[in-house]
Amino acid sequence: MEINRIKVALAETRKKNKWLAEKIGKDESTISQWCTNARQPSLENLLKIADVLKLDIRDLLYPTNKSDS
Repeated sequence: MEINRIKVALAETRKKNKWLAEKIGKDESTISQWCTNARQPSLENLLKIADVLKLDIRDLLYPTNKSDS
């Protein structure tokens, strides 16, 4: 089940997993697991990701109510 859009956001901003890992102080394998939705980041980590990518935190999540998108 896809919950987060981190992989999409990285592609849209032309950033790599390694870059994000360095920016937020996480292991590159953790970022990879988040990007494949194998694991989910905490809200705190989502906020850090949004901050470094200069995005709204909501841009990192797939909407749950499809009719609003």
